Amino acid sequence: MGRAGGSRLGAAEYPKTMPIDWSDNIILADLTAEPELAEELSAIFDRLRPAKDQPRDRKVPSVVLNFASVSYVNSSHIAALLRMRKRLIEVGRSLVLCSLNDDLWTMMGLTGLDKVFQFAPDTMTALARVQIADQTGSQEA
Repeated sequence: MGRAGGSRLGAAEYPKTMPIDWSDNIILADLTAEPELAEELSAIFDRLRPAKDQPRDRKVPSVVLNFASVSYVNSSHIAALLRMRKRLIEVGRSLVLCSLNDDLWTMMGLTGLDKVFQFAPDTMTALARVQIADQTGSQEA
C-alpha cells in the first residue's frame, strides 16, 4: 500500500532524501545526518560509475553536496568524498561542498581538506560555480 493508503514504508524502501538531477549535468544532494549519510554518499558515487549496460563515454554529472543538515562526518565519509572527487576529476567534472556548519568547516581546515575540496556558502552559489566551470571546461568550480 502506498503513502496515501496510510502505511509507512521502511527507510530502506523510501529514503528521507535522494540526490536530485538539478540539470542534465549536475546532481544536487541535500545530505542528511547518520545513518543515512553513508548510504547517500554511496548512492551518489554509484551514479558516477559507468554501469555495464551504459556506454563508457556516458556524460558524468558534476556534483553539489549540501551539508546543511549534517553535523558530523567520520573517516568513512571523508574517504567516500575523496573517492567521489577522484572519479569526478578523472572525467573532468566538479564537486562542490556547500553549507557546512562551523564544526565541519573547522574539521576541514584542521585536516587540510579545505585545500582539497571546493566549497561554497550555499547551494545557489555552488550551483553557479559548477555551471561556470562547465561552461569554461574547468574542474575548478
